[in-house]
Amino acid sequence: MSARTGRQRAIAKALTALLPMAPYSDIEAIREAALARKMRELPPSIAVWIATVAHVRHVHTQYDELLDEGYDRDAARHFVVDEINQVLTGWRATRLVEEGE
Repeated sequence: MSARTGRQRAIAKALTALLPMAPYSDIEAIREAALARKMRELPPSIAVWIATVAHVRHVHTQYDELLDEGYDRDAARHFVVDEINQVLTGWRATRLVEEGE
C-alpha cells in the first residue's frame, strides 16, 4: 500500500469533520470526487463540501428527475435543498446547505 499524500490526509480529515456518520459507500464516492483533478486548486475543506453537496444532490434527491422534467438547474436545486439537508442531518453533518447557496 502506498503512503497517502498530504492532500489525501487533509481530505480524509475534512470528511471526518464534516460527515461523522455518513455511510462508507457515500464517503468513498465523496472522497474520490474531492480528490479529482478539477478540485486540486481548492482547499480540502471546500473540495469536500462541494463534492458532498453534488453527491447528495445527484444520489439522494430527485434533482436529476427534475432536470429531466425540464426544470433548469437553479430551479431544480431550489426544490431539493430540504432533501439535501435531511440527508446531511442524518449523517450528523456539521454544515447544511443554505437557501441560494
